Amino acid sequence: MYNKENLTKIKKMNELAPEVMKAFWAFDKAAVAEGVIPVKYKELIAVAVALTTQCPYCIEIHNNNARKAGATDAELVEAGMVAASLRAGASVTHLTHVLSN
Repeated sequence: MYNKENLTKIKKMNELAPEVMKAFWAFDKAAVAEGVIPVKYKELIAVAVALTTQCPYCIEIHNNNARKAGATDAELVEAGMVAASLRAGASVTHLTHVLSN
């Protein structure tokens, strides 16, 4: 299902829903822009979220952006391990729902 050629269809999406897509691109750009949180940290957060949602497109895009912002392998691994910890933690806490009272 993951095929980078699918990303070429974004142009068609921009044409089919121009106002919504314009708003999305503005939001996307603003979300990772320099602010109180530096771009490098925002991109590390984005990598962790992408790993959690398991979106290969986002993993690749935000890994590249994080590296451009100066992220190291060690920082990327730590961000990924935070994501793994949260996924594991969610399983642990949701496990409480299956136990008898």
